[in-house]
Amino acid sequence: MNRAISGKPSAAFVGASWTALMLGALAYLIGLWNASMQLNEKGYYLTLLLYGLFAAVSVQKAVRDRMEGVPVTNIYYGLACVSVVSALLLLFIGLWNAQISFSEKGFYGMAYALSLFAAIAVQKNTRDSGAGAGMGSGDELE
Repeated sequence: MNRAISGKPSAAFVGASWTALMLGALAYLIGLWNASMQLNEKGYYLTLLLYGLFAAVSVQKAVRDRMEGVPVTNIYYGLACVSVVSALLLLFIGLWNAQISFSEKGFYGMAYALSLFAAIAVQKNTRDSGAGAGMGSGDELE
């Protein structure tokens, strides 16, 4: 049977994306809450999560805009890419130097990676769902 493939994501994929984002971010935040770190260290890791999520969504949006012919300046696209690399590098450096167990370092790294990947999927789903509903560019997270 030939079916036209819709650009709109399935409810299962949307739900899985949101679940992954919530699980990753919540696990990371609960880990920080329970960590035996100074408050300034917790603040550093919290800021990195927020910065990384914003940067990852910005890169996804810029790439998608360019694919659809929406103008994106090179400076914005470059800053978004540099921000993702910076967030990942700062997390790596912070965890490398942290006085926590290797299992905790792995936990934070994996929760962070899951959160960033899921944020990209949620942004894509939001845009695809909005575009199908006739919402202009479909970008609710602008």
